[in-house]
Amino acid sequence: MFTGIVEELGEVTAVENLGDSSRFRLRGPLVTEGAEHGDSIAVNGVCLTVVDTADGEFTADVMAETLKRSSLGALDVGSPVNLERPMVADGRFGGHIVQGHVDGTGTIVERTPSEHWEIVKVSLPARLARYVVEKGSITVDGVSLTVVDAADDHFTISLIPTTLALTTLGTKQSGDPVNLEVDVIAKYVERLMGAPESKENAR
Repeated sequence: MFTGIVEELGEVTAVENLGDSSRFRLRGPLVTEGAEHGDSIAVNGVCLTVVDTADGEFTADVMAETLKRSSLGALDVGSPVNLERPMVADGRFGGHIVQGHVDGTGTIVERTPSEHWEIVKVSLPARLARYVVEKGSITVDGVSLTVVDAADDHFTISLIPTTLALTTLGTKQSGDPVNLEVDVIAKYVERLMGAPESKENAR
C-alpha cells in the first residue's frame, strides 16, 4: 500500500518492447536503496514489481493490461516519473490509502497559475465521476491530492510549490495524460450498499 506522497522524481532510462508487455528501466537512487527482487515501487501511481536493481536504477515488467489502462505506455527514454516505495507499518500516513491500481486515465485540460500555487483542471472518465467529490481525495500520477471542484467530466486540483517542483505535475501540459486512482473506500461503500456496477467497472 502507498500513501501518494512522492519520494523521488525519477527518470526512464530504457524501454524494451516485448510484444505483449514492456520492460522499463528507471533511475531512482532513493527508492532503489535497499530494494530487492520482488519488491514494489509505484511509478506514476502504478504499482510495479522490481525485477532487479543496479547503480541506482531498477527494472520492472509492465503487462499489456497495465499499458492499456494507464499512461505508462506513453513513457519514453528521458520521461520523468513519480516514484514511491510502499508504506512501512510504522511510517507516517501522510496522504491517503493508495493501492497503485490505476482506475483510468485523464487529461490535463488547463492550468491556471497564481503567484505561489496553480489550479489544474483534469478530464475525468464518466464511469469514475461518482467516486470524486469536492474536498475528497484522488491520486493523480501517484500524487495524493484534494479535489477542489468536481463535475461529471472533470475535476480541479490545487498544486502547492512543493508539488510543482518535486513531481511530474509541475511540467505536465494541456493534453498530457495522467493516471487516476479514485478513493478505494468509495468503491467499497458502493459495493456494500448494493449499487449497480457497470461491466466495464467490474473488470
